[in-house]
Amino acid sequence: MATVRIPALRNLLLGRRQIRLPNPNQRRWAQVHDVRFLATTQVSRNITERYREKLDRKAREEGLSDIGELKAAYKDQIQELKKKDSVSIPGLDALLADEAAPTPNTTTQSQNASPDGLSQRPPPPPSPSSADKNSTIKSLSEILDLTKARALPEKELSAIWRLRHASSSNSLCAVIPATTYTSLEATARRHPSFVLPVPRGEGIGAEIHFLQWVFDAASCTATVLFTQLAEYKARGEWAQPHTSVTHYWDSELAEKPGVVLMAGSVVEGRGASVQDARWLVMLLQRFYGEEGKGGTGSDSAKRRLLEEFGRGDGAFSVEKLLEESEKLA
Repeated sequence: MATVRIPALRNLLLGRRQIRLPNPNQRRWAQVHDVRFLATTQVSRNITERYREKLDRKAREEGLSDIGELKAAYKDQIQELKKKDSVSIPGLDALLADEAAPTPNTTTQSQNASPDGLSQRPPPPPSPSSADKNSTIKSLSEILDLTKARALPEKELSAIWRLRHASSSNSLCAVIPATTYTSLEATARRHPSFVLPVPRGEGIGAEIHFLQWVFDAASCTATVLFTQLAEYKARGEWAQPHTSVTHYWDSELAEKPGVVLMAGSVVEGRGASVQDARWLVMLLQRFYGEEGKGGTGSDSAKRRLLEEFGRGDGAFSVEKLLEESEKLA
């Protein structure tokens, strides 16, 4: 079982720089202290507490007095499993870390260290090889008659695609220009994970959501999974995404009429609405599309945020993330 390390948000938001309070004209949801509150006051599911009864029983079976002695007895096995199976998403580690964000010279082993040996780290997206062998995503040819679809003009194809998803209130769909998708994918392959905020109303703040790109060569798809950051803090590798959005690539449709089809869905009861999901998809396109590629002004600011998060740079700023995201509002 993959092991995961669950720290907290304190260091990133209470760094060496004094946090600047927003000016009176700034939108209230962009207040950084509100984000810290939302991201750290969720109920935490401590692994030891959840399985205390089973651990106590195991300790007695081994002839040990308590869980502490059980951990000590299995310390070597726990560390071996951590070295073998643990994974790291630098930006997410830094965002959730109690201690200072790791420097470039920090080793993976030091990032994995934990006092009780039972903490956990979120799993990475499936590797391309595993996705090829065990793909559960339908290809576009399983959804549409591609021979007929390729013969349609863009307007008719778009109408058919939207009508196909109109019956579900929790569905998302879009028809994206192929050139726009090419930019999205190029940025996503360099930065397969990131965080985005969702505003929660005046005086409340914003809630941070974690995103992961998963590329599946077998079905020619690229799926984005959105999960509440608090969900990762609470459930570790068992964290469940609330929204998945899949882009379906077909070379002929990309050439003429020059589009890529996208569809997704929102799972009820996981802390996000369809409106939240639409907002996240819009932000995704702003950070990963033409603006996320670089350039000057706000474009370069978005690129820097992607790069800083990707390498776990301590310079990554939630305040700056909110400022850039707010420009879409």
